[in-house]
Amino acid sequence: MVLTLLALAAGAVLLAYAADQFVLGAARVALISRISPMVVGVVIIGFGTSSPELLVSAIAAAGGDSEIAVGNIVGSNIANLSLLLGVGAIIVPITVLSSTVRREVPITVAAMVLFLIVVQGGVAWWEAIVLFAAMAAALWRVARGSKRDDPLGPEAEELADPSHHSMRIEILRTVLGLIGTVAGAQLLLWGAIDLADRAGLGAGFVGATLVAIGTSLPELVTVVQSARRRETDLIVGNLLGSNLFNALMVGGVIGLIGAPDLDDTRLTLVAAGAAVGVSLLAAGAMHTRRAVERWEGIALVVAYAAIVPFLA
Repeated sequence: MVLTLLALAAGAVLLAYAADQFVLGAARVALISRISPMVVGVVIIGFGTSSPELLVSAIAAAGGDSEIAVGNIVGSNIANLSLLLGVGAIIVPITVLSSTVRREVPITVAAMVLFLIVVQGGVAWWEAIVLFAAMAAALWRVARGSKRDDPLGPEAEELADPSHHSMRIEILRTVLGLIGTVAGAQLLLWGAIDLADRAGLGAGFVGATLVAIGTSLPELVTVVQSARRRETDLIVGNLLGSNLFNALMVGGVIGLIGAPDLDDTRLTLVAAGAAVGVSLLAAGAMHTRRAVERWEGIALVVAYAAIVPFLA
């Protein structure tokens, strides 16, 4: 049991650090290559922090652990827009641009509703294609709107200022970060499966809680850093982008790899439904006064704590 807990802790820490280096290196390589800061902010930083969810869920699905793969997706999505958004709002009230409420929030909610529908009974290969098509449409819509109001550009430039960085060093950082992320994902997944077997816990519950929190650590680091620097647009963009990527891209990947015959309704109905409910709750908080106040952040954290027992 001690070895299992050490593997969980080491995997989570390695995952968080390596994923951060991977995203930072990729962002700097992109900016040095003169790729638009908007693309860096929305795609690389916003979606890059979801690389742990992608790798962990893909490895789990390939190993036949579909419940952990799906649990990781819905658990991360629940945590992002309740626990993580709440923590950020407690540190500093989060101002939300009206364009974000109008454009990104509905797209993210729709993506999570689509995943809720698709995941019933498992994700077939043709449903994976539907998720990929929805991902492409969502990216086009976000990129098209961001050309007019680029909320993530300044933060992307600050996080990945290319002026004093070597292309070779940043490529090396990106490659090593990716290798470390894969290794951390393997450790975390091994520890989670072993803990579920030893403690008699359901694989879906472990995936939606321990694994999900572990893979959400990069988002948590970004949230805390951004809140302390009062870069609240980056918090919202990062969390919404992460949930969009989890529901559509990661969901599509596990469908292609193989996630058939999911019959755990606590996972496919309760957990996936809770993810949609949390997204609506967060959307409501963002809509009021175009900000998530501290009391709303506390309410979101309490909501996360209230949801977890129902996943067991």
